[in-house]
Amino acid sequence: MEDDDPAAFGKELVVRQFGNPRDVLKFEGECLISQTLDPGDVLVRILAAPVNPADLNTIEGTYGVKPPLPATPGVEGCGVVEMSNSADFEEGDRVIFLRRASTWASHTTVPGESLFKLPAGLDPLQAAMLKVNPATAWQLLHGFGALEKGGWIVQNAGNSAVCRCVIQLARDLGIRTISFVRRPEVFEELCGLGADHVFIDAEAGHAAAKEVLGGANAALAFNAVGGDSALRLMKLLRESGSHITYGAMGRKPVTIPNGLLIFRDIQVRGLWVSRWIENAPRDEVHGVYANLAARVAAGTLLQHVDSTYPLEAYRDALARLEAPERSGKVLFVP
Repeated sequence: MEDDDPAAFGKELVVRQFGNPRDVLKFEGECLISQTLDPGDVLVRILAAPVNPADLNTIEGTYGVKPPLPATPGVEGCGVVEMSNSADFEEGDRVIFLRRASTWASHTTVPGESLFKLPAGLDPLQAAMLKVNPATAWQLLHGFGALEKGGWIVQNAGNSAVCRCVIQLARDLGIRTISFVRRPEVFEELCGLGADHVFIDAEAGHAAAKEVLGGANAALAFNAVGGDSALRLMKLLRESGSHITYGAMGRKPVTIPNGLLIFRDIQVRGLWVSRWIENAPRDEVHGVYANLAARVAAGTLLQHVDSTYPLEAYRDALARLEAPERSGKVLFVP
């Protein structure tokens, strides 16, 4: 794209009021792409952008932050640099976005400091999913105390993208996992990824896990559900073990019995990976993403893709999210 081009147009999905994504999300097909960049800014052409629960919550107005409206959703994605006014990037670089970047669009302009340059040859669909789930899994395993090799973690929502990343990372780090799921049909697939044990998320599954652990012996518990499921995880922790909540898929609060706090000193924590990205030193953040990108390139850390859609077919993409047979992520490929 040359500076003297008379005009360039892209496309995007836009929200002008908070509400049900099916009702408030709109497609706009002739958006002017600015060819004048402020110092440090980079224009990126989007190759792929996932549809995440955080995106839907943001559109609904129920997420932890509310963008000013009108807004283009999209918390992560992969793209290629088309213009750069940053010394760190040049045309043709493949990048991912480390901060909210309005990625449900054909193009977006962001500060170069919010980008991470990818190694050559990384699949753009896998790269587009790198920011949130793999980094969340990495921080769950590394951000709450050292885990010894052979140690145990327990997690609910065991078939989710984050938990699948936890399973793959823990496998390679020598950490043993117990994952709780809703359907027995996924047992074999998760074990194929490296899960040590998979149980149904119910009292019987809890009892089976306790037998495997030899009592309450897990060092960490990763909760993305809440309610009774979160409590069952808590009861599997050893003394001074940590219970980390990073999601609320069950939309039920985490209730903590007094005895677990007083007599077992259970540590109750939370994780929002966006806060870690914002607050951690830049070298630490980039080091983690370099590690994760290398694992993706080597094929040892992969996320399943269910389907891809152009921006124009956003209604079909949203419908696919609700399909009972869906397996993996839905992504936009502008």
